[in-house]
Amino acid sequence: MNSRTSFALLAVLTAVGTLTMSSAYAEDLPQACVGCSMEDARASAQEMLLQDIPVSVWTDKTDYGHNDMIMVQGQVANVASGFPVTITVVSPLNSIVTVDQLAVADDGSFETTLNTAGPLWKYDGTYTIKANYGSAEKSNSAQVELTGGVAYTPTYETPTTSKQCGASELSANGQCVPFSITGGMVTSATINTNDNSIIINIDAQEDGTLTVNPSKTVQDGIFMVLVDDEEWDDVEIVNNKVTVDFLAGAEKIEIIGTFVIPEFGTIAAMILAVAVISIIAISAKSRLSIMPRY
Repeated sequence: MNSRTSFALLAVLTAVGTLTMSSAYAEDLPQACVGCSMEDARASAQEMLLQDIPVSVWTDKTDYGHNDMIMVQGQVANVASGFPVTITVVSPLNSIVTVDQLAVADDGSFETTLNTAGPLWKYDGTYTIKANYGSAEKSNSAQVELTGGVAYTPTYETPTTSKQCGASELSANGQCVPFSITGGMVTSATINTNDNSIIINIDAQEDGTLTVNPSKTVQDGIFMVLVDDEEWDDVEIVNNKVTVDFLAGAEKIEIIGTFVIPEFGTIAAMILAVAVISIIAISAKSRLSIMPRY
């Protein structure tokens, strides 16, 4: 076999091997979208990749103003009939801006539009859009940045370096108090040790709920709740956890702990003293009346 024949045979074998490898590799890739535009082809490839993610969520942009519309879209890998996707938006203040449930299409897609013109969107910062589909494992989130509004500066005491409070905790007098709020936002918090109470100032744009769970070192037991200095009945107290339903426009919530009224001991002593004196006086008078007189 001469060198020319050997070279031709080698070229044929190389071509066959290349075609075989290409064919095997193509079986693992998404099928080409014949006649599609580059944008549609990219979307098709992205959809194939999302099949391995339980829930995906994304927005049309990452930066918005305070009068823009946020287009939210997502994809569910395995559709369960009748189960909606829950969308929750959390503000930079860790307060819930909105909660909504979206129907999932047969292909697993869902979408909605968020209006940033609402009063709960007025602060600049990062807003987190969370998507949940039935369980904590099937969740995902996207973040967007809002600018051109109000720069929020907390008025409550900055946590000390030795004890840094978390994003879902109030900082009051150097103490960290876990909380969550809907329908508004917390603007400041203080602890009144004289009255054994926690005072929380809020900006309530609509009816909402405040849940506070102080540790027993901060407040041991909860006795009463005041909203704008009035005793409030829409309250649920479980152990050291209190949930308060407030109305739009509410400004201050005061959680008063259980304690012994100092004056009670003095009043009880006075009552006891009066009772003893009365008994002695009556007994003395009774003896005088039954003793024979001379």
